Amino acid sequence: MKLAHKTEEQMNQELLELRQKAAELEKLNAEDKRMAEELREARHELEIRVKVRTAEITKANEDLHREIVERKRMQDVLQNSESQYRTALDSMADPIHVVDEGLCFVLCNKALLSWNRQLGLEADSLIGKTVFEIYPFLPDRVRDEYRKVFDTGKILITEEHTKFGGRVFITETRKIPVLENGKTIRVITAIRDITEREDSEGKFRVVVNCTADGFWIVDMEGKFIDVNPAICRMLGYSREEMLKMKIPDIEAIERTEDVVRHIQRIQDLGADRFETKHRGKDGKIIDVEMTTNFMRTSEGSGRIFSFVRDISERKQARERLERLNKEILESNKRLEQLAVKDSHTGLYNHRYLEEIIEVEFDRAKRYGNPFSVIMIDIDYFKSINDVYGHHFGDMVLKQIAEQLKKGLRRYDVVIRYGGEEFVILSPLTDRSTALILAQRILETINLHNFGDRKHTVKLKLSIAVAAYPEDRIVKGINLIELADQMLNRAKESGGNRVYSFLDRKKGRIKALIKNGRESNGVRFLKDKIGKLNKRASQSLIEAIFAFAKTIELKDKHTGRHVEMTVKYATEVAKRLGLSGEEIENIREASILHDLGKIGISERILLKKSKLTKEEFDEIKKHPQIGVDIIRPLHFLHDIIPLILYHHEWWDGKGYPAGLKGEDIPIGARIIAVADVYQALISSRPYRKAYAHDKALKIIKESSGTHFDPKVVNTFLEVIKKKK
Repeated sequence: MKLAHKTEEQMNQELLELRQKAAELEKLNAEDKRMAEELREARHELEIRVKVRTAEITKANEDLHREIVERKRMQDVLQNSESQYRTALDSMADPIHVVDEGLCFVLCNKALLSWNRQLGLEADSLIGKTVFEIYPFLPDRVRDEYRKVFDTGKILITEEHTKFGGRVFITETRKIPVLENGKTIRVITAIRDITEREDSEGKFRVVVNCTADGFWIVDMEGKFIDVNPAICRMLGYSREEMLKMKIPDIEAIERTEDVVRHIQRIQDLGADRFETKHRGKDGKIIDVEMTTNFMRTSEGSGRIFSFVRDISERKQARERLERLNKEILESNKRLEQLAVKDSHTGLYNHRYLEEIIEVEFDRAKRYGNPFSVIMIDIDYFKSINDVYGHHFGDMVLKQIAEQLKKGLRRYDVVIRYGGEEFVILSPLTDRSTALILAQRILETINLHNFGDRKHTVKLKLSIAVAAYPEDRIVKGINLIELADQMLNRAKESGGNRVYSFLDRKKGRIKALIKNGRESNGVRFLKDKIGKLNKRASQSLIEAIFAFAKTIELKDKHTGRHVEMTVKYATEVAKRLGLSGEEIENIREASILHDLGKIGISERILLKKSKLTKEEFDEIKKHPQIGVDIIRPLHFLHDIIPLILYHHEWWDGKGYPAGLKGEDIPIGARIIAVADVYQALISSRPYRKAYAHDKALKIIKESSGTHFDPKVVNTFLEVIKKKK
């Protein structure tokens, strides 16, 4: 029993060992499989590497083959290029050769061999020989020139005067570097025989030096390169002096374009001819005629060749001829005035009136028809010419002529009687109809704006009407004479109205009724004097506005400034309770307070930067200048203190007299406040306008120092009311 039990344990042990061996065997089998897999992967990788290497070797062989083929092709191309290069060199007329760094010939063309034979040199084979072996007569500096080209890599152009074989010849040599990787490896030398050209230039110089006209050559910067003796004599400079100068040094006029641009324009045109002025060494101005030609140099730049002719005498003769032509034109104008048409307005003129008036009057008498004449005069037209110029006045006359023609009937005739006077002949028109027509003309002209976009004016007319048979005249010329008398009456009555003989009769009846204690003669004289005074006053007012407009034309800032200063000053004067006469004086003084600025340079008036002390001192003269202008006018004496002292300060620190407080006229104190306020809110060349609130603040802060406090308070009330 016991033995059998042991045998079973042994069997179990053996079974366990067998299992262990089986596990080890499985493990070995797994290792074998892994090694077999790694072996397969290694074999696969080796196969891939073999294939890649094989492909690389194949590609290398193909690249090598292509390189061999390309190299052979390039050799063929180079051989062809060299052949073409030699062919190109041989086709050139100038001798050309190529040298290496040892100055040995590498290449030459047929022209060089031919040129050598002309020089008596029988060297047919130059390759490998040095330049100095072939041309032993060359100076040593040629070696330095070659070395300079090799060192700098820049083209070098030289001229050589060489005597060889009993002959002197001049050559222009160009040494051109051949670069490889930025280094000069060879130099191409081109030789040109310029002996004949030098001979031509010598002959040209002889001709130029003998001509009476000036001649010069300048470069593209306007610097003189060469001049002939004639131009030196003309300007008074020596040749050496002129060769150190440029064209601007002798110009006597300011060019609208600089010299370089002018030369460029000549280059573009190829040639030019013009007149200008030169200034000689002694300062004398010379009128000259320039004939210029542009030539491009071999270096690629350019030269201007100019012949200069003194035309001062010709210019003077031309000016004399122009004056003579002007006199002829003026004579023609006088002749035109004798024709029946006014050349300026296109209306009939005075001569036509003389011819037609009697014809129309006789026709009216023969058939018992009425006939009227309307005479028109533009009030204060002289002031328009004075302010805006005669060109503007002529334009206004044309425009009023057009308006008159538009407002008339088909059978009425408009005539320019003379200057600013017009006459209208109205056949078949009695006095009442003519008066209606005249009134319509007056109203139409009063409403129309005359002028252009820059300036416009309103016109006032004095119109007179004379009529047949109402005015009992016996000749046509009597109608013109009567209309002229009535026109004077219209002007004496203040102008801008229609006047006829009926108005004259009313005036005489009125004078007789009022003549209780005075004789007719005395009363008539008083009326006459009163009307003359009124007309003079109106002329004076017109002159005042003309002065203001004159300043406006000179300084646009002053023009608007004057209008607003007048407005504020008169409002303050009224609120302070001043008399009517004082208010009128302040109004006129406000208009003229800056009149003196017409004597100040526009450079100072329109300067955009701060004034210097000297410039401000000049500005401070304008009150005195204005007073000096109006002093001869008796009617303006009352406003002189207002103009003179409108820049005085309340604390006495103003100008021109340093007046203080109540010593300053009340009118000047009022104008001072209005003037400064309007200046502050207006733009000036040197600053922008202040806002109204800022300007009022400045005025308030200056009360008691610059300005009269009472005037300032009243001014502020005026501003507040207007707001």
